[in-house]
Amino acid sequence: MASSIEYLDFVLEQLSSLEEISYRSMMGEYILYHRGKIIGGIYDDRFLIKPVKSALLLMPHAPREVPYDGAKEMLLAENVDDKEFLKNLIEIMYNELPEPKKKRR
Repeated sequence: MASSIEYLDFVLEQLSSLEEISYRSMMGEYILYHRGKIIGGIYDDRFLIKPVKSALLLMPHAPREVPYDGAKEMLLAENVDDKEFLKNLIEIMYNELPEPKKKRR
């Protein structure tokens, strides 16, 4: 099942206080970026977060879900309605996220 553009718009609005939030559509789902680094994505209308240490500390009881068959587990952001929490979560996670891969030429 693909994610809806309405849910994407809702999540983007919740993250609107952060600078440089972007997304890329990928096979009906959306990968979300903060300042060029992947923070997670929207899969089947679920906002899933990369399970870095700081995210695990801030969301210790978050369900772990697989975005699609064969993928690694991610954390389900259950409190998507809390803009301030999401802002703090993404800001704290940023330094732990891997740098974007260099594109081959």
